[in-house]
Amino acid sequence: MTAATGMNLRRIVVKAGSHLIAGSPGFVPELCRQIAGLLARRIEVILVSSGAIATGVGEFHRREKPRSIPDKQAFAAIGQPLLMTRYIEAMAAHRVRVAQVLLTRGDFDDRIRYLNIRLTLRRLLSLGVVPVINENDTVATDELRFGDNDTLSAIVAAKLDADALVILTDVPGVCERNPCEDPGAPVIPVVEGPERLEELYDRVGGRSRYFGGTGGMRAKLNAARIACLSGVLTIIADGTRPGVLLDIAAGDSVGTRFLPVARDINARKRWIAFGRRLRGVVVIDSGAVRAVRERNSSLLPGGVVAVRGDFSAGDAVSVQDEAGAEIARGIVRCDAVTLVRIKGKSTADARKCVPHLSRDEIIHRDDLALI
Repeated sequence: MTAATGMNLRRIVVKAGSHLIAGSPGFVPELCRQIAGLLARRIEVILVSSGAIATGVGEFHRREKPRSIPDKQAFAAIGQPLLMTRYIEAMAAHRVRVAQVLLTRGDFDDRIRYLNIRLTLRRLLSLGVVPVINENDTVATDELRFGDNDTLSAIVAAKLDADALVILTDVPGVCERNPCEDPGAPVIPVVEGPERLEELYDRVGGRSRYFGGTGGMRAKLNAARIACLSGVLTIIADGTRPGVLLDIAAGDSVGTRFLPVARDINARKRWIAFGRRLRGVVVIDSGAVRAVRERNSSLLPGGVVAVRGDFSAGDAVSVQDEAGAEIARGIVRCDAVTLVRIKGKSTADARKCVPHLSRDEIIHRDDLALI
């Protein structure tokens, strides 16, 4: 069997939610026992862990969640070292070392910082160390936030060329109906193909309380979409199930399995597609859609019909068709104001309108990642 069926894994990213970490004193030791078991099978593991804020709140025996940004950042600062201490002690019981890695969205926007993160994580793995990654809630503002660790885990899985992303939650998987309302709702065992993933995302993705924590169902399905489009098998499974990670590594049918889309997408285009923050939208006509999709063409001014957002040259934007469907993401070579002036024009007319235009392409094909 192959990695796509859950066996012969060499590297996986495991995401553990705050409800699991804060809700059960025995979860972290059991999780670490399983991670040690994966390492013994020569499977590299990156752990993306929520729970810093919840751990900090627990120190003060508060029942209500912090709502203001200063409160969230303060409790994250209190909880993060306590959470890491739990991981250090639990992993030490299995002679495994861990390393703390705190990230913000801004770390991924800059290509050099992005590559440095990749090199650091790879070096930690080569040393046999388990990186424990969390969003840096103590400094992250809304502008710099991923918003949820599901998205962060998917980006890390794509960036590190992981074979699988395992999102652990407190229900058996993605169910046909909300299990909070219908405990007997059947689990969807396999989701195959981007069309099925999009249909599922549209149908049940809005049930934000389907799962607990910050992200909810929509965030988990969005993470599955990011990972699958990057060629990474994704599994949403019950983290309270004993030995769940070891069962997955053995190839057992556990939770909901999202099969990866076979795509030849290089690391730089993965960064463009999923690592960068989107600053705006460029809407293109049907002819430009065909050129981009079928002929791998660059995007020229003549194919642009609308521009939304306030972006600068070098920013990442979403490229959509006139119906609003996302076609690609790319790095623009001019700002929004300039693009509004030249949209729909031929290259010659665009240069007459904006003499200082440095390039014919609005987005070069090397800077365009199909979605």
